[in-house]
Amino acid sequence: MRIIENVGEMQRQADAWRAEGEKISFVPTMGFLHEGHLSLLRSARTLGSKSVVSIFVNPTQFGPTEDFASYPRDVGKDLELSGKTGTDAAFVPAAAEMYPDGFQTFVEVTRVTKNLCGASRPIFFRGVATVVSKLFHAVKPHVAVFGQKDFQQLVAIRRMVKDLNMDVEIVGHPIVREKDGLAMSSRNTYLLGEERLVALRLHRSLEVARELVGSGEKNGGAILQAVNDCLTAGGGAAVDYARLCDTDTIEEVEVVEGPTLLALAVWVGKTRLIDNCVLGG
Repeated sequence: MRIIENVGEMQRQADAWRAEGEKISFVPTMGFLHEGHLSLLRSARTLGSKSVVSIFVNPTQFGPTEDFASYPRDVGKDLELSGKTGTDAAFVPAAAEMYPDGFQTFVEVTRVTKNLCGASRPIFFRGVATVVSKLFHAVKPHVAVFGQKDFQQLVAIRRMVKDLNMDVEIVGHPIVREKDGLAMSSRNTYLLGEERLVALRLHRSLEVARELVGSGEKNGGAILQAVNDCLTAGGGAAVDYARLCDTDTIEEVEVVEGPTLLALAVWVGKTRLIDNCVLGG
């Protein structure tokens, strides 16, 4: 696996592959890879003839009180794991390479980012859209794979690609879970002692919602009440949001009529976890 740290070098490699008729697939990550990421990388291998992973903890998507400095990092292990999946190149730029002195240009997706994490983390999606746009210009992929755990992010990236006529196909990959149901996340390493058991309520509350909708319940208020009751029973969890939204616009809905996103963000101790499922379809 080739390791590339410079934008220009990554572009030259991409241009060479394209000239040879290769199809480039791409998985952007912030590193500290787990099985969820590796599942994305294996999927990318099936979608193109050359695959690239990026490892970059993006400072512009973190607020001033968030965990940028403490976000878990292990680039050496990330490169080892990526190589074992058959990935052809790892793009590992420094922050100064992505955001040189005088940087002042940002990409902003508006309406689909206003709810959910966009309301809780007001600068988050501007940072995500900007860095993904820059990564696309560096890697020049034909297809890029994003996990559905970050459902709103997936919707925002698809919107950006469509609105800006970017020539890249966006593929969503299903959530990868631990054996106990917890959605895989680099932040799971923050969970201490009993917090892990509390965190399992996120998946359990999604199952409660599925069962209600499966039995015929369509009232959003009743579904969300059951979800919140499940999340908070026993203490130890603070709900940032639990909302039902349109899967395309991320606007809130009151009735489950067709595919509806149930999105969660919950604080367990000092760790903010997200999870979701699509109900009614």
